[in-house]
Amino acid sequence: MSVNVPRTGRSARTVAAAALVAGSLGFAGWWAASARAESPVPAAPVVAAQSQPAAAPAGRYAVTSYADAVARVAPGVVTVRVEKKAGVEPTGMPDDLLRRFFGQDAPSQDRQPREHGLGSGVIVSSDGHVLTNAHVVDGADKVRVLLHDGREFDGKVIGVDKASDLAVLDIKATSLPIVPLADSNKARVGDVVLAVGNPLGVGETVTMGILSAKGRTTSVGDGSYEDFLQTDAPINRGNSGGALVTASGELVGITSQILTPSGGNIGIGFAIPSNMAKSVMDQLISTGHVRRAMLGVTVQPVTGDLAQSLQLPDVHGALVNDVKAESPAARAGLKAGDVITAVNGSQVQGSNELRNLVSSLTPGSTATVTVVRDGKTQQIPVKLAEMAAERASRDGAAPGESGALGIKVEPLTPRVAERLELPRSTEGLIVDEVDPDGAAAAAGIEAGDVIRQVDGKAVVSASDLRAAVQVRSDRPALLLVQRGDRSFFAAIDRSRG
Repeated sequence: MSVNVPRTGRSARTVAAAALVAGSLGFAGWWAASARAESPVPAAPVVAAQSQPAAAPAGRYAVTSYADAVARVAPGVVTVRVEKKAGVEPTGMPDDLLRRFFGQDAPSQDRQPREHGLGSGVIVSSDGHVLTNAHVVDGADKVRVLLHDGREFDGKVIGVDKASDLAVLDIKATSLPIVPLADSNKARVGDVVLAVGNPLGVGETVTMGILSAKGRTTSVGDGSYEDFLQTDAPINRGNSGGALVTASGELVGITSQILTPSGGNIGIGFAIPSNMAKSVMDQLISTGHVRRAMLGVTVQPVTGDLAQSLQLPDVHGALVNDVKAESPAARAGLKAGDVITAVNGSQVQGSNELRNLVSSLTPGSTATVTVVRDGKTQQIPVKLAEMAAERASRDGAAPGESGALGIKVEPLTPRVAERLELPRSTEGLIVDEVDPDGAAAAAGIEAGDVIRQVDGKAVVSASDLRAAVQVRSDRPALLLVQRGDRSFFAAIDRSRG
């Protein structure tokens, strides 16, 4: 992300795949580890999980039922079941030694246990596109989609955007019921909303609340693009990827996270606005990845004291504290100390609004950036560049994995770079997992390493890495790797990658 914001931590949790099988909790959704498949929980009828009187509208009669809205929405909300390989802790003992002690029943370190997860999804096209959260399907090698009418289909991940925590699945079905999209910009705090999903695997369930706030951010994920709708409609594990709808039955958000000290619902849930979801969804369906514009500044919030010192008329805007060299902002003349108050006429309340506004624009387009400098307002045209970001694979490999190389990688974000004591501007791929029998391990690559280049070319996504290693050549692929405060080159046999 090239508009970077210092973050403050809060205890938030994603509410994907409920740990129905083994009750486990985790960051990227709730997974249950098991060496065998568990019996799935059958779909249950829609259950109204909260019963309370609705506030009376301005008219003569109070609303006593949302059954019509539920009837329109429920057929378009699905259950998403996922499986992936579980991590294996090596015993340090070879298999033949284990067999000497335990006989033929000795546990084999080659036997890969499976993890099972559960989430929800929303049908957004009649020909089989399903919108869900990225953390629901992250790393999954098997996806099954269970419809409201009991039919079940294999799901293919056609695009993942971790920055917004959205993903699109495809199922081989036609004439499906869809949930129509609302304009989330028109949603108002206090509006009645309904959350529809499959919490804790009990079956499709409806809960009711109001829209509690707009424009929220949390500390879960890489923090790149957050503009959450907050609601007190009960959301629990398994609701992730489900629908947050208006009282008239239109999709206003995709449920994603809860804020909780205990793992259970306390009335603070978050959903991705439908307008953001639609923009990401359309790009994932058409190209498999999301293009975002880049400004090239690091910013911080404007406080009351800063506003007074900078001669601002009020407390809003994003204060530029650094401009990346050779970035669009640098070429346009933006400076540290500038306060960005608007982009293309849209007011910037703070750092998060700036980030979302810039990212929603088309790379290569020219944006008019309004800044306050030395107490005077200026409008500066900036030709935006494209931000380097992870591109979801459309070739069938799980997102973030690099085939026979035997590694799992993720794009290096400024926050992770800072944690590794690297410059925030460092670009590359951080190695999450290494298969001890893979080509990368043979070349000395370890978890925590940052792969910056392959054959002299920068790599910023798993697909970049795969493509670079699979180039036909009689020479090994030469990787530039950062480990701590030192860099080194590693040669990988292309025939194994």
